[in-house]
Amino acid sequence: MPRLLASLLTLGPGLLLAAPARAAVPLLAHQAPLALNDAAAAWILTSTALVLLMTLPGLALFYGGMVRRKNVISTIAHSTAAFAIVTVLWFAVGYSLSFGAGGAATNGFIGGLQTAFLNGVTPATAHGLAPGLPEFLWIAYQLTFAIITPALIAGAFAERIKFSASILFFFLWHLLVYVPICHQVWGGGWIGALGVLDFAGGAVVHVNAGVAGLVVALVLGPRHGFGRDNMAPHNLAFTAIGAGLLLVGWLGFNAGSAWAADGIAAVAAFNTLLAAAAAAIGWTAVEWIDHRRPTLLGLLSGLVAGLVGITPAAGLVDPRGAFIIGLVSGPACYAGAVWLKRALKYDDTLDAFGLHGVGGIVGALLTGVFATAAINPAGGNASLLNQTIGLLAVIAWSGIGSYLILMVCKFTTGLRVPKDEEIEGLDYTQHGETIHP
Repeated sequence: MPRLLASLLTLGPGLLLAAPARAAVPLLAHQAPLALNDAAAAWILTSTALVLLMTLPGLALFYGGMVRRKNVISTIAHSTAAFAIVTVLWFAVGYSLSFGAGGAATNGFIGGLQTAFLNGVTPATAHGLAPGLPEFLWIAYQLTFAIITPALIAGAFAERIKFSASILFFFLWHLLVYVPICHQVWGGGWIGALGVLDFAGGAVVHVNAGVAGLVVALVLGPRHGFGRDNMAPHNLAFTAIGAGLLLVGWLGFNAGSAWAADGIAAVAAFNTLLAAAAAAIGWTAVEWIDHRRPTLLGLLSGLVAGLVGITPAAGLVDPRGAFIIGLVSGPACYAGAVWLKRALKYDDTLDAFGLHGVGGIVGALLTGVFATAAINPAGGNASLLNQTIGLLAVIAWSGIGSYLILMVCKFTTGLRVPKDEEIEGLDYTQHGETIHP
């Protein structure tokens, strides 16, 4: 027996070499063999956590502090529900339809279903857009963008929508609005092919969510007592903590969109901080003149306005361009959140359109002005005309799609809670929970 074992051990390597090799699984159209970049993978793992932090708990606290005490739980529930619904949909079909190859039949509007339920994704595959990253990591990183986008819309319908309606809206909106726009801009679709530049989601995330928020606000109508009752934020400390988390997380949002730990990521990180600071100053200056005093909420809103404005341009412009984008975004978003809303008398509860719609539009247009090949080779192809065409396409798709989805919700779950439940507060009437004084 010992001699037999010794013989087998001696022959073992030869037997292994002689064994037939397992056939390689053919790559799908969007895939590439993984050529792992350790530094890039480590940075995108970190960025994935940072962008998720933006929704939970960042946006949840930012929004939760701005509503009245009786609606805090309901507002935080929207961010949590967006995470749960979008994550499952992304696994099932969202990723495949966003970043899969669509084929000639789709005309660049939507991807295919080759990777539905992540079929064909392995630890050895990468997406062709980022061959240095494992495809599973690419999927997780892009998921965090898909999560925060509908969560932003919740700021427009806070304090008056049925929770069941918000669930159905998130479900349909991810599939019918976010996924097609994501593919058209980032996933190989016609808007990206046109040359539209969107470094980290000015159009895909912010304009998309902001326009949807405006449509939601118009369809739902104002809250009871809007313009008459005191609807001041119940806890600006929550909002300040949420804004701080958004600022930190946005470094993963913008610098992570370089898809590598390189010089472009570095300039994107600095541009993000600079634009946020410039916009906070710009917003506060206008507010100080308009209202005779500066507010903490104004500083925080200006900071977010700058973050939104620089998002499409972060890795495409130099710091001087980032400073101007921030300085313009602050007053522009103030005008959208205060003057425009006052003039048109619509109730965008937490200024989803005023901040994200207006800021995203300003940033996307100024990307066409300030993008430069000295920072990123792609910046040499910047075109204000192409940026405008891309924006108009996103606005139309989001606006029409959001309206149709709201009509589905209206005639199925219903949209608004009854008046008496709204007055009592959605925390108790929708969830059976309350925050005690």
